[in-house]
Amino acid sequence: MLLSSRLTRCLALPTSTTTSSSSLQDIASNQPNGVAKVILKRGKTQLFRDGSPMVYSGAVDRIIGRPPPKTGDIVLVADGTQTPIGWGLYNSFSMFCVRLMQLEEEVSGDPSCALNVEKLLETRIDAAIKLRKNLGIPSANTNAYRLVNSEGDRLSGLIIDVFGDLAVIASSAAWVEKYKQHIKNCISGFNVVKSIIWRSSTEILKEEGLDLADLDQEELSEYPERVKVVENGISYMISLDGQKTGFYADQRENRQFISTISDGQKVLDMCCYTGGFALNAARGHALNVTGVDTSSPALELANHNIVLNNLDPERISFLRQDATVFMKNAASRNEVWDIVIMDPPKLAPRRKVLQSASGMYRNLNSLAMRLTKPGGFLMTCSCSGAMTQSGQFLPVLQGAASMAGRKITVIRQGGAACDHPIDPSYPEGAYLSNILLRVV
Repeated sequence: MLLSSRLTRCLALPTSTTTSSSSLQDIASNQPNGVAKVILKRGKTQLFRDGSPMVYSGAVDRIIGRPPPKTGDIVLVADGTQTPIGWGLYNSFSMFCVRLMQLEEEVSGDPSCALNVEKLLETRIDAAIKLRKNLGIPSANTNAYRLVNSEGDRLSGLIIDVFGDLAVIASSAAWVEKYKQHIKNCISGFNVVKSIIWRSSTEILKEEGLDLADLDQEELSEYPERVKVVENGISYMISLDGQKTGFYADQRENRQFISTISDGQKVLDMCCYTGGFALNAARGHALNVTGVDTSSPALELANHNIVLNNLDPERISFLRQDATVFMKNAASRNEVWDIVIMDPPKLAPRRKVLQSASGMYRNLNSLAMRLTKPGGFLMTCSCSGAMTQSGQFLPVLQGAASMAGRKITVIRQGGAACDHPIDPSYPEGAYLSNILLRVV
């Protein structure tokens, strides 16, 4: 976490007060068709000067410009005096009215990317590549990793995962779809990448106001159905038709940590997907490992990964069963494990379902705590940005402990792998939360 914290500080928005003859207002005034202004309400400006990249419609007082801006248009974001504080990309449908791309002080120091999405993409993607290279990614032991992490790399709505020489680009914003070809061109210039798959997050893009019939859906038939990758020396066969980009690359360091505490332990991996945590536990010399998931395709890959890594099938096994049913049955038999991992799917995809999702997180974790041997460890995860940013995940876990009649101590708390930076100014960017608990 120390390295991750240092990285996020390094990636924080510039605080330089360097002045220059170039300003956003000057540059905008030279645009042939002009640039619309999104004027913020009183009291809202500092939030965005501090770095939050998402301008909610509720923070907007009025929009100046005729004709009004359309989705995907570049706009200035200004305070009540109409003085620009930055520029971004407008969306007339989304709750995110503007995704801020640059602040005024950045433009003053270096105007080369101002109001130029293509140039900004080239600069930010190049910076993302250099960051991973400086951290030794990719390497002989790891060729599956996240190259661009949305807000963490200051390209909100864009995720790029690399699997060997294949890049999978996940789009969840209208502006990303608009600049699809240029993003592909930028990634094609990365010498590691030989082929690219584009995956549009259709449900999110609907909320962005896009007509799904207009999306250029790519045929996966020209690509291999499965790809072999390596992470921390462990081989995985991943499905390109699987969840998200096909692999949860941001859990790499958490998976490796599990391998360091598993020697001689009995380990349970709930919602195991293709076996990431379970395989690391087995590689870490766990006494035995059980993985549970409801997805037959995922478990087929998990079992294939046992063979791929020459692991003893007597010490690691995967079961297809509902998590709640499995844990209730195991509790009725008084079964316990030394280490339990609980990594459910996104239960709170948006804020409006946070209350019901909190109940689900509480119930699942209460059962997991009942299955944790007294003095043992529970690693519990949430990939829901709404849950993480609410600050309620730990209180939910404390409620789960009370339900289970157990007591918990936080041993370790973290988020994504250190080369998957999280924008420190933007809590929604911190969508992944991992907490290691001692349960007594």
